[in-house]
Amino acid sequence: MKILIIGSGGREHALAWRIKQSDHCQKLWTANGNAGTAQITTNIEIDPQDIPSIVTWAKSESVDLVVVGPEVPLADGIVDKLSGIGIPTFGPTKYAAQIESSKAFARDIMASAKVPSPGYKTFNDIHAALNFVTQNSTPLVIKADGLASGKGVVMCETRDEASKAVLSAMSDRVFGASGDTIVIEEFLTGQEVSVFVFCDGESISSPIAACDYKQIGDGNIGPNTGGMGSYTHPHFWSSSLESKIMSEIMFPTIEVLSAKGIPYKGILYAGIMLTDSGPKVLEFNCRFGDPETQVILPLLESDPIEIMMSCIEGSLNSLNVKWGTKPHVGVVMTSKGYPGIYETGLPITGLDEELENTYVFHSGTATDDNHDMITTSGGRVLTVVGWGDSLSEAKTSAYARVDTLKFKGANWRTDIGE
Repeated sequence: MKILIIGSGGREHALAWRIKQSDHCQKLWTANGNAGTAQITTNIEIDPQDIPSIVTWAKSESVDLVVVGPEVPLADGIVDKLSGIGIPTFGPTKYAAQIESSKAFARDIMASAKVPSPGYKTFNDIHAALNFVTQNSTPLVIKADGLASGKGVVMCETRDEASKAVLSAMSDRVFGASGDTIVIEEFLTGQEVSVFVFCDGESISSPIAACDYKQIGDGNIGPNTGGMGSYTHPHFWSSSLESKIMSEIMFPTIEVLSAKGIPYKGILYAGIMLTDSGPKVLEFNCRFGDPETQVILPLLESDPIEIMMSCIEGSLNSLNVKWGTKPHVGVVMTSKGYPGIYETGLPITGLDEELENTYVFHSGTATDDNHDMITTSGGRVLTVVGWGDSLSEAKTSAYARVDTLKFKGANWRTDIGE
């Protein structure tokens, strides 16, 4: 099969790496990829958000399958456009992708499905939102309704912090149009976990769980990022917890979407808080997570192309999706200054020094003008993954590989996997 992957991050490099191993994969492209995908696929210079150009190119090359990595093209309807010209595309339609692209839509679906989640109210009027903040106890969570690259969530300990977050989103418009509507939620405490299942509109696969680290600094301090690392399998994961999450969260959500005429196909990613009163959904995402993908895809034992095609064709229940059990730890290396202003174009050394029980997935990387050196091109530069027979061994392997990689100002957390 001829396959096109949409996106340019570590998630897409991991997808390309795993799809490349399938016997069904004959030719593989990435739009627009990075220096890592260039080593195993053919990068094409098309912006992942330029849907008309992607549609035209995929049609001209008679692509057999398109795999969409990022949320923005999904929210903009890339699946609808490609499917409309007969090209099978892995991911939800624009309407179904609202499970991520609209926090208000997601909360309404959860309410219909009776999925346990924090209390919330939706506002599109700034004065009403500020009045709600002053009349309610804190802490609170302020969320931009639309997409904000994983940075549209502000946890507020005081009324003053909550009011500033409302003004920042709705008046200063730091998230653009995504903050014109906001959701104010109850603040929950507990262990967070990311849970992933494949869906074909009615059936769902066995799940896999991972934990990620959102804040920039050790001990979860500093601003939120797109993700500083992740690990699997969580030490607290159990068959009883899995059963509860599947029966109370995943199945009801898919059933309600189907009943509303919005069949969800693709990967469904639930961000869940394990509270004293049980698991509660913080958010749903309509795609693979980053950096979780880099630690879960190495564990996917079933053929990824067969899974994706079964999701598209509605035959997932005929497959047994199998996941491995070895612990994996992924450490994200970032540019100095991220998630703020950072420099790019810095040479990266050590990429050729392979180390046992490790992978290196590229995110913000590119080749220099002479195509003889790999340089930094983004805030999150590399995800370094280690594995072993225990979480401790996986962590040791990952950090040993991190130590071999160098670029000016490189930054990473030292507590991933703890």
